Amino acid sequence: MLDIKFVVANADEVAKNIVNRNAKGDVAGLVATYQARNVVLTRLEELRMVGNLVAKQTGKPEIDDLQLFGLIPVWLQPALGVFEPTDCQAKDRPWLVGIGRRIKTLAPEMEQQVAELDSKLDALANQLPNLTHPDVPIGNTDDDHRELRKVGTPRTFDFAPLDHVQLSEKLNLVDFEAGAKVAGQKFYFLKNEMVLLDLALQRFAIDLVMKKGFSPVVTPDLAKPSILEGIGFNPRGAETQVYSVAGHDLCLVGTAEITIGGMFAGNLLDSGQLPIKIAGISHCFRTEAGASGRESRGLYRVHQFTKVEMFVFCEGDTEVSNQHHAELLAIEEELFTALEVPYRVLDIASGDLGAPAYRKFDIEAWMPGRGDYGEVTSTSNCTDFQARRLDIRYRPDAESKPRYVHTLNGTAIALSRGLIAVLENHQQADGSITMPKALLPYLPFDRISPK
Repeated sequence: MLDIKFVVANADEVAKNIVNRNAKGDVAGLVATYQARNVVLTRLEELRMVGNLVAKQTGKPEIDDLQLFGLIPVWLQPALGVFEPTDCQAKDRPWLVGIGRRIKTLAPEMEQQVAELDSKLDALANQLPNLTHPDVPIGNTDDDHRELRKVGTPRTFDFAPLDHVQLSEKLNLVDFEAGAKVAGQKFYFLKNEMVLLDLALQRFAIDLVMKKGFSPVVTPDLAKPSILEGIGFNPRGAETQVYSVAGHDLCLVGTAEITIGGMFAGNLLDSGQLPIKIAGISHCFRTEAGASGRESRGLYRVHQFTKVEMFVFCEGDTEVSNQHHAELLAIEEELFTALEVPYRVLDIASGDLGAPAYRKFDIEAWMPGRGDYGEVTSTSNCTDFQARRLDIRYRPDAESKPRYVHTLNGTAIALSRGLIAVLENHQQADGSITMPKALLPYLPFDRISPK
């Protein structure tokens, strides 16, 4: 969520940002609602002020009735049934009783108006995407992403390379048919050496990020809809990719970003705690597995996978969070370099940024089976967008007002796609798959061979 006062003061900038991000948002409606709310709130405060004066007049008056009349705002006089100074000169003072009664009726009505406008304002504010880093390329297609660099050279095979589905079938590593029978299409069983390789990738990723100062956690696979909404996911509606649990106010998470981000919801942190770096292991569930075709074949788009996710809570300063963003990207690059997989780094275009992201970098690994690069990780700086929605703040020092933290997330490894990259890049002419040196300490074998 953006600061509403910022949106009102910079309406044109925010509206242009929405267009650049190919997003939806009613900035004009938000500004009008904000102004209407302020008018009603100001009048409610004036009504309460008059009510306090009337209460004093009926007890021990501090001013005479004519002075009181002069303090009643012009807009309020008709609502209170007072139009002329003579109205307040009757000796038995019936007008004071009448005003008191009307105030008791008007105040709840105006409080309800403020509450309704507050609710509408929050709904409009929740539709707006985050602001965008000035260096983000503007555009709405994959061609608009900026390639920052390529690392490693795609291997030239002296044989026809197979894709990971073909390799898995030959080596008895994945059972897609049994997965579909048990749970439906795009579910699967990992088998034999693939199970150990999956666990080795998890442990390798966790060990690497722990050396970078991240604390490991295993998160719940479920979260409340309010937490998903706070992080920026839509748990309901036709376009949602979230599984909801029937009969319970819970959803299956699509990433540990959701559960880790929710850990400190409503907390006021001490500046000495920051930065907080957490690496979470979770299963991830997504209802939409994507279009059919070679690019979505096998493990590339599935309904369930395991992921090691990095998350950072840091000071609410863009320069500081940009530094942490660069660190997350460097860790992701170090990991795939260690796995001996060629990759490229993309600066994602404005129209493809998720609503919370201020800036996002993707790593795409070379996948011989598709003859192209495929996304394996992403990392986003969300500035204070998520923290405002989840109310996560910190106090810079004892004398300062609380500020919202900045949050960042980054995939250490999504196991389904990590497995693709390892299998396809390390396949051999004899049908075996050699293991990257970085994984050997975690495995009882150095290659997977045909049975």
